[in-house]
Order: sequence, then structure tokens, then C-alpha cells
Amino acid sequence: MTKFNCGDYLSSLNIDVMRFGLDAMKGLLAKFGNPQDDYPTILVAGTNGKGSTAAMVASIMKQSSRRVGLYTSPHLVDVRERIVVNGTKIPVRALDST
Repeated sequence: MTKFNCGDYLSSLNIDVMRFGLDAMKGLLAKFGNPQDDYPTILVAGTNGKGSTAAMVASIMKQSSRRVGLYTSPHLVDVRERIVVNGTKIPVRALDST
């Protein structure tokens, strides 16, 4: 079995070229067994304010005693900023799978 590194995969995506569609994300999700199919999801879409809206929804859900995962993109400093569970960035080891 080959080692898959999520951070390397995300860094390998060419963000200088506009490619419309979900192929890159579908490929990443498939490598993890499509976990998005196993739990309720809220998608925030639009032109402006997605990050703020998603953070607000996550905060409201967390305050209602739910376990909340938040994925945002792009990150500013650390790729772990993209994936937050209950207000905490995921650990470095969670980005790597063997």
C-alpha cells in the first residue's frame, strides 16, 4: 500500500490555472472512502462571505452540542486551517494516511 499525504496532494494542485468542476475534490474524497456520504452536511456557496457564514454556522451548531467539522479554502499559513473539528485544527498526523 502506498502512503498518501493530504498536504502534498493539496499543494500539488495547480491553483494558477482555473479549472472548473469538482474532479480534484472528488478524487481526494474517493481516496478517503467518500466520508461525506456518512453524515449530514451544510454547504455554503456564493460569491462573498462564505468563510464568515460557514464559521458562524459551525459556531451555532457547536453551541447546540453537536460535533462540528468545518472545511474552508484556501488556508493562510497552515494547511490544517482548512479542516477544523469543534473549533480545533486537525492534528498533523491526521493529514497523512498509510
